Amino acid sequence: MRRACFSLAIALFFAAAAHAQIGKSIAVPAGSPEDKALSEIYAATDPAQKIALLDKFMADYGKGEMALLACQLYVGAYQAQKDYAKVFEYGDKVLALDPDNFSTVGLLVRAAQEKGDTAKLFDYGERAAAILKRYKDAPPPEGVAASDWQQQQATALRNVAEDVNYVEYAMFTAAYQTQAPAAKAALLERFAAAFPDSPYATNALETAAFAYQQAQNYPKMLDTAQKLVAADPNNFTMLVLLADYWSERGQAADLEKAEASAKKALDLLAQAKRPENVPGDQWQQQVNLEKGLAYSALGQVYVVRGRNASAVDAFKQANPLLKSNPTTYARNLYRLGFTLAKMQHMDEARVVLTEAVSINSPYRALAQQTLDKIRGSARTRR
Repeated sequence: MRRACFSLAIALFFAAAAHAQIGKSIAVPAGSPEDKALSEIYAATDPAQKIALLDKFMADYGKGEMALLACQLYVGAYQAQKDYAKVFEYGDKVLALDPDNFSTVGLLVRAAQEKGDTAKLFDYGERAAAILKRYKDAPPPEGVAASDWQQQQATALRNVAEDVNYVEYAMFTAAYQTQAPAAKAALLERFAAAFPDSPYATNALETAAFAYQQAQNYPKMLDTAQKLVAADPNNFTMLVLLADYWSERGQAADLEKAEASAKKALDLLAQAKRPENVPGDQWQQQVNLEKGLAYSALGQVYVVRGRNASAVDAFKQANPLLKSNPTTYARNLYRLGFTLAKMQHMDEARVVLTEAVSINSPYRALAQQTLDKIRGSARTRR
């Protein structure tokens, strides 16, 4: 924490610009007993000595703004010692005295991340978001012109931009790394709600949609994916997810939506440009997978509509694109083999289904059942 030490004249100057920071501004007159005590605290290099000096400072001057300043210094001192329980204790005291103290809530987020305490990380992260919102929405203080206030706000927000990005990234990463799908999705949605303008917000909601799919919470998956498409009709990742879900359900009311979503996704993927921060091979694998899922969804739509030849063509286009993902590749093989069997193309169906059986996936048993039926039918004919 920066030392707040001003002469009375300088303090008056800074009082006029107090709102250029987020949270209370504390002025300590130069040469005062408090200033001398603080100088000793700042100079102390031994952690135990620094804490002892802070204890004495709190006993001698720990009222009002000096209590707030001391608690802020305790947070920094205990953070340096990795004593996270004390960091949280004194951080909460700071926020009780100054609920809009953004610098302290940033330290609390950092402590929670280092400790691996996701619950506290999200609690403090959401408080950070609330502080920022209150600050942005605040009217000009009495006696401050609107234009000056806007300039002060812009300066303060620039000053904390790096800390804001840290809070956002810490929350997003903690949510992303959560293993349980339902809990992961819930945290990702909390993050996106707290920081809707974050560069990580869309990624968070896309990941939440897939997590809800994994948790088999399809209403939430649909709601999240459809909201993303409503906000960005060219979000091909969510278009593919919706096409895949609706085609898998196979209900007549969903087939038109599935087909339209898959076709639009394929058009978008054909002209999609690789983001600068994504390696070329990783981008190509992602695009191939999205295209493969879209073709497989189209094939499933055609199967339900009885257009088996068109379905086989779509499944065959999907096959090489899905090889990087064993589960979706096996599902597509099963769909292709089943459709070929329906068309009485038994030799080709056997080859495809045998490959599907060789892959350890949820579709192994289905492929084996269809393969057994083909073999049984062949024995009956003989």
